[in-house]
Amino acid sequence: MIEIYRLNQPSILIKADIAGEFPIYLYVPNSMDEVLYSKSINELLNHEKVSKPLEITNKGISFLLQSGVIPPPNTIYKSVYVLGMNDEVELSTRNGIVNLEFKSSFPFSSSNVNYEDKKPDENRLLELVSNAAMARIDSKKPTYLFHSAGKDSNTIALAIAEAGLQSRITLVSHKSKGLADESEISKQIAKKLGFKHKVLNEVDNLRPVHRSAIKDFFKNSPFPSTDSVTLAYPLYLQQLPTLAGANVIDGGGNDSYMMTPPTKRERRNVFITDHILHSNCLRRSIKSESLLFPLTKTRCEWFGTSGFSYSDSKKIMRESIDVNPYWVGVSSQRKDLNLIDLKTSILTQIVASEVHIRKVRNFADSVSSNLILPFANEKVAMYVSSISNRYLFDVGSNKNKLVLRKILKDRIDLDSDIIGKMGYEYDTKSLLLANWDSVVSEIERCKTWNQVEIFTVVIRLKKVMHKNHKYSRLAGQLLYRLYIISIWLNENKYIKMSS
Repeated sequence: MIEIYRLNQPSILIKADIAGEFPIYLYVPNSMDEVLYSKSINELLNHEKVSKPLEITNKGISFLLQSGVIPPPNTIYKSVYVLGMNDEVELSTRNGIVNLEFKSSFPFSSSNVNYEDKKPDENRLLELVSNAAMARIDSKKPTYLFHSAGKDSNTIALAIAEAGLQSRITLVSHKSKGLADESEISKQIAKKLGFKHKVLNEVDNLRPVHRSAIKDFFKNSPFPSTDSVTLAYPLYLQQLPTLAGANVIDGGGNDSYMMTPPTKRERRNVFITDHILHSNCLRRSIKSESLLFPLTKTRCEWFGTSGFSYSDSKKIMRESIDVNPYWVGVSSQRKDLNLIDLKTSILTQIVASEVHIRKVRNFADSVSSNLILPFANEKVAMYVSSISNRYLFDVGSNKNKLVLRKILKDRIDLDSDIIGKMGYEYDTKSLLLANWDSVVSEIERCKTWNQVEIFTVVIRLKKVMHKNHKYSRLAGQLLYRLYIISIWLNENKYIKMSS
């Protein structure tokens, strides 16, 4: 549904939900005489009042290159904004035009004092999670749960199974290479809980059918995403076509209220950042893979952001801006937060929302699927955040989601402490090397880039990727990012004129 605020109407306050289950998107025309807003980005961008092609911003692309994320409320588009977790905007009329005043605050805190030792009611928690999932399912469509060996998707699976509803849902797991593969554990759990199970494989050599699927995905994705697993989603469709138009359940959305303690390395990095003199000259000249590059970071940038140096960003796109002033400002605004709250707020409100969860939203929006995020449900978030902190996280061990660890160990014998954080990985290096000519072609035909200098960066990073270098992995990730941003810019239907 599209709603419209028009010039001279009484001011209104629009606020997104506390855990970011349903972002609110706003479109502001150049005339500034009205604002269209909706919880559906597809409905908004395809509305007759939205003038296309939409204009993209150099600022947005600069953030994608240097940070990997565009912090809300801004998006890649000049005229489109997003309200995420607990964000709000006041719409009013001022000086003959519509005025937008955005505000954002992090709604959870690791410092909340629970005078009672409020223990979690495990059955109540599982019931809330199951209800949050099942209430959003369209029974006329197939339903898939993206499943791994992790705590989030397994808690959802357990909750649904204990409600006796597992026959309606298929677990799908990604088969990674080597030790990062979680599909076998996923298969065993599916069998134990009575779910159907499907394994989705990585694809290295892209055939014409794969390239066509990738092209369609980026054509219809409302936003770019720099997540390393982005390309896996259109390739999944080749193995499981019924994902299109289906109910798709994902486990994202609970790190915000379960909190995410910083690691020892992150604490050390923030300490160093707070005690060194930052040099603007260094930022303007340093290479992305330089051992000195981390010294240019602000404290907020240690929590999930990464990317090209400003120097390399300028070579890629002449109009690049330095995003450092933004992160300096955010670090200053949040200087009084303890490190747990600082990390959690940056990681969840910005990075997870607009990178990790955004990639799944993009996939669902591109194929008209119904995305369901049970852990982002407001009732689930409010219940868990009311539990005493000692059941949620432990600073000494850097562990979070303690209540989920206990539930899974007790009920399905899944020991997350032993398994560890395996991560959801995609072998981007193999994909790049196996399809290098196609990668180069995509970058070359992107009119946004500075074709005179961009390949000095590309060739250099490719050499680093092949070496036994501390940042060889980073070099591959940056090349992959440049590749997928290029495809989105080349193919996206919202920024291209109709032929």
